[in-house]
Amino acid sequence: QASKVPFCKFHLGDRPIPVTFKRAIAALSFWQKVKLAWGLCFLSDPISKDDVEKCKQKDLLEQMMAEMIGEFPDLHRTIVSERDIYLTYMLKQAAKQIELPRASENEPRKYIPAVVVGVVGMGHVPGIEKNWNSDLKIQEIMSVPPPSTSSKIFKFVLKATVFGLLGYGCYRIGHRTVQFVLSMPATQSYLQRLTEVPQQ
Repeated sequence: QASKVPFCKFHLGDRPIPVTFKRAIAALSFWQKVKLAWGLCFLSDPISKDDVEKCKQKDLLEQMMAEMIGEFPDLHRTIVSERDIYLTYMLKQAAKQIELPRASENEPRKYIPAVVVGVVGMGHVPGIEKNWNSDLKIQEIMSVPPPSTSSKIFKFVLKATVFGLLGYGCYRIGHRTVQFVLSMPATQSYLQRLTEVPQQ
């Protein structure tokens, strides 16, 4: 619909998901990652429409944010606070005055105010209001920190565990398959005939 409006531009103003995800993972300690993974594994309750409507209530949303800050402060910082800064920066860039085209270089520059409609999550509104009058720099929150030693160890242990379990599973399946094939009457009959050939 935005493309049908004259001079209207449509921008996706949120921080790229890969940057947010990598910064969130890098911000967590080893045990926080384990705790988060454990919680996500057992998060089996389906989300209903009533749950979504409840999240629109300001008091409940603030309570959920407070719980997240208490349990995973670094995760809240990367997923919410940093994105508040990024969204504010992008909205301010979009809200800059628009220069009108000039007939000649001698004509004075004229500007008109930009009309911006920002669609953001309810949880980001307080952060955008807080950061609006600040001098924002997004270079730092756009960088992905190198993996820590604990992250490297965790990845190595995880890969080793996965490959170890796969190898053990293949060995067990292969061993049982061989035993099953050898126990079949047709296989035993064939092997018996093979052993009888040299004797003849």
